[in-house]
Amino acid sequence: MAHNIYHNLVIRASKEAIFNAFTQPEHLNNWWTLTASREPKLEAEYNLNFTEQYDWYAKVLEVEQNEAFYLKITKADDDWNPTTFGFQLTTIEKGTLVAFSHTGWKDANHHFKHTSFCWALLLNALKNYLEKGTVIPFKARE
Repeated sequence: MAHNIYHNLVIRASKEAIFNAFTQPEHLNNWWTLTASREPKLEAEYNLNFTEQYDWYAKVLEVEQNEAFYLKITKADDDWNPTTFGFQLTTIEKGTLVAFSHTGWKDANHHFKHTSFCWALLLNALKNYLEKGTVIPFKARE
């Protein structure tokens, strides 16, 4: 049985701004990664670098410009292999609904639960980045 993480949040920003913030390295580095590389094209492989120990890779599994984006982990911690994460975007009256998921976890262990908590914090950082322009230096992120 696979275990899944789901988070929904509303961001007062356009679908295009959210899509870019989640897919473009110059934006990813402002709220999630230390350094990232690649572009949102089907089958492209992203490098998601956090530290020398956490230098991960993921392949673009699905991409619909300004609508949806999913990455399948190809090299990371054992618990993250081979999970898939990403989002669907829907325009609503107050902004954009981000339906985030991180699916395919083998176990609902400590790492799964910790990652769910971390995604909540990170998605809030994404929201603050887009709504307020807040950039938290990488070393200050928890």
